[in-house]
Amino acid sequence: MRTLNLGILAHIDAGKTSLTERLLHAAGVIDEIGSVDDGSTQTDSLALERQRGITIKSAVVSFAVDDLTVNLIDTPGHPDFIAEVERVLSVLDGAVLVVSAVEGVQAQTRVLMRTLQRLRIPTLIFVNKIDRSGADAERTLRALAGKLSPTVVPMSATGGLGTRTPTVTPYGAHDRPFTEALTDLLTTRDEELLAAYVEDEATVSYGRLREALAVQTRRAQVHPVFFGSAITGTGLPELTAGVRELLPAPEGDPQGPVSGTVFKVERGPAGEKIAYVTMRSGTARIRDVLRFGPDSEAKVTSAAVFEQGAAVRGDAVPAGRIGKLWGLGDIRIGDHIGDTPQPSAERHHFAPPTLETVVVPAHTTDRAALHSALTQLAEQDPLINLRHDELRQEISVSLYGEVQKEVIGATLADEYGLEVTFRESTTICIERLDGTGAEFALIDKDPNPFLATVGLRVEPAPLNSGVEFSLEIELGSMPYAFFRAVEETVRETLQQGIHGWQIPDCRVVMTHSGYWPRQSHSHGTFDKSMSSTAGDFRNLTPLILMDALRQAGTTVHEPMHHFRIEVPSDTFGALLLVLAKLRAVPRAPLVQGAVTVLEGEIPAASVHSLEQQLPSLTRGEGLLESAFERYRPVTGATPSRPRTDHNPLNRSEYLLQVVRRVAGRVGG
Repeated sequence: MRTLNLGILAHIDAGKTSLTERLLHAAGVIDEIGSVDDGSTQTDSLALERQRGITIKSAVVSFAVDDLTVNLIDTPGHPDFIAEVERVLSVLDGAVLVVSAVEGVQAQTRVLMRTLQRLRIPTLIFVNKIDRSGADAERTLRALAGKLSPTVVPMSATGGLGTRTPTVTPYGAHDRPFTEALTDLLTTRDEELLAAYVEDEATVSYGRLREALAVQTRRAQVHPVFFGSAITGTGLPELTAGVRELLPAPEGDPQGPVSGTVFKVERGPAGEKIAYVTMRSGTARIRDVLRFGPDSEAKVTSAAVFEQGAAVRGDAVPAGRIGKLWGLGDIRIGDHIGDTPQPSAERHHFAPPTLETVVVPAHTTDRAALHSALTQLAEQDPLINLRHDELRQEISVSLYGEVQKEVIGATLADEYGLEVTFRESTTICIERLDGTGAEFALIDKDPNPFLATVGLRVEPAPLNSGVEFSLEIELGSMPYAFFRAVEETVRETLQQGIHGWQIPDCRVVMTHSGYWPRQSHSHGTFDKSMSSTAGDFRNLTPLILMDALRQAGTTVHEPMHHFRIEVPSDTFGALLLVLAKLRAVPRAPLVQGAVTVLEGEIPAASVHSLEQQLPSLTRGEGLLESAFERYRPVTGATPSRPRTDHNPLNRSEYLLQVVRRVAGRVGG
């Protein structure tokens, strides 16, 4: 049986989870359709999801459509939980992007579509809520073509929009305007089809057009658009048929080499780690010893496969299926499973978190328990990016927004029994090098207290190139373990630069090395005071690297969002004054009658304030879209300027913290 891993994606409140419920009901998986408002849906199982009526964690359900098994993954729509969507993208064969026929294309819709196109994931579009007052099919189609992709093609006519009984009529071979539009669209990307059409229009049958439509949809070149209502069920048979006909369903080889990807990790009732895995090849069986990550392996102790809406315990997860695996204690999200070569690392599909907050336990005695709990949450969401300030005894986490903060707090209380508070969220900045700097320290020469020689040169690196470590000395000049200790410590230390922010792009060259070989007294006892160890290099490297960074100099860069605002034209002047105070950089406005459209850049730190002020400025009529765009240098001295002293410690305190942090995490 063919298998399709299908993602359901949307802006919040577009009806994504309701669509999932309707599909499960149509497939006979559930007897009654759950309600998001009542908290009775199949995929929103967390208490907080049911309470707030939003999806927070991605959920997997499976159902059959004729000879096709669909593993459907419902994802969050709220931008605060975009990391959940990111983890799912790597396992999808296709996607359905849900758009509201009332609200149309929204900010998150555009972010999701850009990402789906960049990753070339075949995507159908489902225009939902055609039964709602204000639904407009033509307006929505224009928005889809103008804001998402010009290669959208409507697959049906609609009637009775905005009523309780809307209708959807699929186009067919006798709908000449449809077949002509479809021909025009498909022939621009299919020369053979174009040649046949030019030679004899009659030879291009409707069946051939449908075949070409399927081919180009599977290549993510065109995007069929279906209309309907997840609440009433109108249009759902047409969407289901489109999923079966137009999206790719690869057949994996259960007898082939084991190859899979972990896209979600959670903890069971006893604290055991459970890995959600999609198997592309081979079969993962109970008692099999699986390789995963760079160099880990473990035995599978239990397994389950998603079937007919539930995870069914079994003895294996075969190719083409999504399942759960127990026993892989060191598994992490994104790990490749199997003996086949690990795919090259993919950079983040979405922008990184731009906010950070300090988590404060209600009782100081809970600090250790809090760190343990947040470490487990970071396993499930690596972009939480847990950071422990040992000197201040503070724990910070990264955030996409304030709703995420509430979810973390509720999770800590409900699952770990920990009451916490959060400090005011601050913007996460980064540091970039201004120039080149170098420093070295020789073994047994003051003021170097360690039995190691380390010299480092730091140089600026291209944007988004990451940290590159290289040698300007012979690899055989000292044991490899010492070189590895230096490189690991360099990467760890660059998590906090001169001003305490991460330096994401940097070239580091090791220019000097030296060590004392293993020595012992005459009676044969090893004397650490006479011999270099990896700990000497780990302790010396942060000191040398920080001095080199100071010579090079760094500039703090703050995250910037691109914004688009639609406001009544008579409120535009007041809006400009607010934007100036928020350090926004607007472009030339576009006046469209009574509405003015303005685009530009605004610091991420100011977005929340703009969102709060916009309704009162525009009588509730203003519309704001914003998404991360880039980092820019922090200059000037305005009240809203972000701090450039993330950890304002003096030199000795800072270096002491770095040494302690690195020694503790990397090991002595």
